[in-house]
Amino acid sequence: MYYYLPDTSAATEPPRQLAKSCPYIISRAEWGAKDANPPLVPLTETPGHVYIHHGATPPDGCHSTGLCKAMVRAYQNFHQISRGWSDIAYSFLIGEDGMAYEGRGWTNVGGHTKGHNHDGLGFCVIGDYTHRVPDAAALNTLLALIQCGVDSGYITPDYILLGHRDTAPNHTVCPGDAFYPVIQTWPHYNSTN
Repeated sequence: MYYYLPDTSAATEPPRQLAKSCPYIISRAEWGAKDANPPLVPLTETPGHVYIHHGATPPDGCHSTGLCKAMVRAYQNFHQISRGWSDIAYSFLIGEDGMAYEGRGWTNVGGHTKGHNHDGLGFCVIGDYTHRVPDAAALNTLLALIQCGVDSGYITPDYILLGHRDTAPNHTVCPGDAFYPVIQTWPHYNSTN
């Protein structure tokens, strides 16, 4: 049984205990996150959307927890230093090691989907899925993490699942040409919303 205590520095309510069905989530402290600067902004409503992303690097993804932690730190550095954002953009990241990594977490506004950061959580699979699909370990963890959010009250039960490209079709191919058709087969996918 795993329990997760989210970073509550920006939260306005006490943290909830995650449902028993939740996968283990590697905390920000465990992967070596830097502090958000400025501090993160709490979500004001339970998100009704789930946005699926790929990190686009490295091409082969990450298959060990050590490498995945290093990639999550690299993503955070890129977002904070190169992009000038307050923190890593995603709510959670998933590696092909089968582990979930806390980004901005369940309760904070993300920076993952322009125009939609207040209405949904962003889940990023580490790697480039233009020419291949994430492995079963990553896909199973991603689906379990989304269900965890629903079961724990952090995502509405009637949520809508979208790929990043559904929100900006002329600006991105995220979550990758190979991965995108997979998510279109998942429950709650609905590109018309």
